[in-house]
Amino acid sequence: MLHRNDQPLSGKSAMVTGASRRIGRAIALGLAQAGADVIVHARQSRDEVEAVANEVRALGRKAIVVLGDVTQEADVMAMFAAAQEAFGGVDVLVNNAAIRGQKPYLDMTLDEWRTTLSVILDGAFLCSREAARSMVQRGGGTIVNLGGVSAHVGAKERAHVATAKAGLVGLTRSLAVEFADQGITVNCVAPGKIGGKRSATAGASPEMGGAGILLGREGEVHEAAFSVLSLCMPEARFTTGQTLHVSGGMYMP
Repeated sequence: MLHRNDQPLSGKSAMVTGASRRIGRAIALGLAQAGADVIVHARQSRDEVEAVANEVRALGRKAIVVLGDVTQEADVMAMFAAAQEAFGGVDVLVNNAAIRGQKPYLDMTLDEWRTTLSVILDGAFLCSREAARSMVQRGGGTIVNLGGVSAHVGAKERAHVATAKAGLVGLTRSLAVEFADQGITVNCVAPGKIGGKRSATAGASPEMGGAGILLGREGEVHEAAFSVLSLCMPEARFTTGQTLHVSGGMYMP
């Protein structure tokens, strides 16, 4: 039995960063289907993120839109202040915001390196800190970080992305240990090659190490989102500090 009821997250609020398209959008809609009210985030693509919020509302849940740069402390604090005003805090945080540019390592600038690490790691640090503050007050919660298979098998021209995603694994484990006694679970989902239209910052599907995709195809957006959603359910409260690989067998730890 997967859920105790059709809306196991009823009465909960969830923030999804980078929720305007692809996996982030699918996660936001999945959380709404499970009963959560959703704080839908994007850096600046208001039209896209408003459309996602309207989809959440069409599912019968409340939604607010927050725009902000997750690398800027003031923006992140404003995002969580809006969540506090609308829903009294946050019960679920999904750190999905990322940029995934491509550049040969010898041509990569320090600014490009730092920008990628900042969006992925600084963003997760700032959002998780504010979410944890809210969750401690609310008696617990769930944080899920979106990693990536490149951190485990390597990827040509994506040293900055693979390094940042590997850092999320360490952050996941550390926060899981630090907040276990506060009722907060922290996990990481590492998708492999996910098909469909990619955003301008995602680049082409990278050339990675490893033995290829055993299942013989790229994954679909909803398959990656399902793994994130499963870690947000009440039945996952005994799972923390883990990295769940959703890569079609491309990487098997």
